[in-house]
Amino acid sequence: MHIWVDADACPKVIKDILFRAAERVQVSLTLVANKPLKPSSSPYIKAIQVPSGLDAADNKIIELLQPDDLVITADIPLAAAVIDKGGYALNPRGEFYTEENVRQCLTTRNFMDDLRGAGVITGGPGEFSRGNRQAFANQLDRFLTSKLK
Repeated sequence: MHIWVDADACPKVIKDILFRAAERVQVSLTLVANKPLKPSSSPYIKAIQVPSGLDAADNKIIELLQPDDLVITADIPLAAAVIDKGGYALNPRGEFYTEENVRQCLTTRNFMDDLRGAGVITGGPGEFSRGNRQAFANQLDRFLTSKLK
């Protein structure tokens, strides 16, 4: 199993949780972004910089993803592609995307995008909270514990 991080928009606090987890359970983790990143000096943690461009990081993750890999992303189209390829997708707020909910999330995302395109102000997600951080850490721990037994 490998952990892939859609790192362009991933909160630093989530990256820190991921770094500690990768070290603790000795699992490979790769940050993928279109800007330079400074991963830790751990042998378990790497970074890949992709060229700038729409979905460049997403496309690289999907290209390298293997079944049962975990992807950390808030990008719903990427999460849908991950699930289609047999991987797992967890967003930084601690919610797993599943076959059952990712299509609904994608439909809602597209609807909201259409509203914004029509000039309707829809707002965005709420502020990232301590509760979100804790939910993420808990879900990640449960997932790693179940997969690495």
